[in-house]
Amino acid sequence: MEVCRFLLLCALVAANRAALPLEEEEDVLVLKKTNFEEALEAHPNILVEFYAPWCGHCKALAPEYAKAAGMLKADGSDIRLAKVDATEETELAQEFGVRGYPTIKFFKGGDKSSPKEYTAGRQADDIVNWLKKRTGPAAPTLKDVAQAESLIADNEVAVIGFFKDVESEGAKAYIKAAEAVDDVPFGITSDDAIFSKFEVTKDAVVLFKKFDEGRNVYDGEITKEDLLHYIKANQLPLVIEFTEQTAPKIFGGDIKSHILLFVPKASKDFQEKLDQFKKAATGFKGKILFIFIDSDVDDNQRILEFFGLKKEECPALRLITLEDEMTKYKPETPEITAENVVAFCTAFTEGKLKPHLMSQDLPEGWDKNPVKVLVGKNFEEIVFDPKKNVFVEFYAPWCGHCKQLAPIWDQLGEKYKDSPDVVVAKMDSTANEIEAVKVHSFPTLKFFPASEERKIIDYSGERTLEGFTKFLESGGKEGGAPDLDLEDTEDADSDADEGHDEL
Repeated sequence: MEVCRFLLLCALVAANRAALPLEEEEDVLVLKKTNFEEALEAHPNILVEFYAPWCGHCKALAPEYAKAAGMLKADGSDIRLAKVDATEETELAQEFGVRGYPTIKFFKGGDKSSPKEYTAGRQADDIVNWLKKRTGPAAPTLKDVAQAESLIADNEVAVIGFFKDVESEGAKAYIKAAEAVDDVPFGITSDDAIFSKFEVTKDAVVLFKKFDEGRNVYDGEITKEDLLHYIKANQLPLVIEFTEQTAPKIFGGDIKSHILLFVPKASKDFQEKLDQFKKAATGFKGKILFIFIDSDVDDNQRILEFFGLKKEECPALRLITLEDEMTKYKPETPEITAENVVAFCTAFTEGKLKPHLMSQDLPEGWDKNPVKVLVGKNFEEIVFDPKKNVFVEFYAPWCGHCKQLAPIWDQLGEKYKDSPDVVVAKMDSTANEIEAVKVHSFPTLKFFPASEERKIIDYSGERTLEGFTKFLESGGKEGGAPDLDLEDTEDADSDADEGHDEL
């Protein structure tokens, strides 16, 4: 009898526990290992953010993530948003391969074996649109004017395909294009009333947006490739502000040439400068992306540093290409006028600009210490001296791995300070750029052997005094074992004092 009562009590406790609702914060479910399975059973379609409380990117995402959760809840959607503190729930983080923050994964149909990585932007609309495409048709059928108006009203950007025959080849190509775009909602219609309402008379694709022209009509030959190019060229504003939220759209787009206006938004002539910038942008749509960056924002100081700018030098213009090799350009005239911006961009598109390479002034006593200090202005003269073997560390002042290497590099300089033909040197690559050397990670170590041929040898061996010594004594042949894990990309070490941040 006692056993039965005990089993009944256990069953009641289990039932009560199961009946308890999952904890929520601002419409976002709070998950732990103890309730993760339960959440998947209750909400088969669930987006989960694995975050760290100290992560700056996670903090920036939080309000947009909560907003997206509220939007879905208000729509009566069965899709839910959830979050997991990966620093506390380490078993879950390990199970789902979390290596950076935030990591966001979509679990569909209650299946946790192969969640899909979230790949869209960091704004609420981006999140909602991405999820809707993962759980429904890429371009839902719009049956009446109200549905079309709702799609347009509810989104910053929306695309509607107008096709008299939704089974036509053009309509099929449109659906394929819709499937390939994560961050914009699509609809398709053959309804005469919708055609009439939006003054469309033949098959066409219309991009509606709450900025600039308001709408763009594509009525050319409809192929997936042409539509994707058209949508990418028109979905962003003529001028877009660089923020944590817009960065994925800026860097993930097809336009790889960007002109940047660094300007303090609080300045009295901000709007005037922005208007001039925007006026110039019209003629370069689809060719150059026009971006402005608030030079007063602390998080943007690294970008200013990357271009060799200081806050007091703003407003300022720079142009950059993001191809295999990043190349920067600086205008000859600093004044921000539409005419000057147009002239600058025209010279760029015509291939008439020379890259702008930053250089610090040569410091006094640059050669007094065992490790010589290089800048752009003395680099060629020192490293390509045909009688010297020069070993250079290209570093960033903020890089954690560079700081770890510094004492070893100093020891190496001390070891060879009296050598007649070996020079150990270093260069701050955030403030100096060299045409002959493209630095993509910190620290980067390169050897310039004594030669008339301007040879450059990469060092990828052990970062120890012994490893460096062997390398130098062998004339750059004894590279040692690869040590790639220590390489630090320009972004990866930006929050070294906080721990590992977004990959």
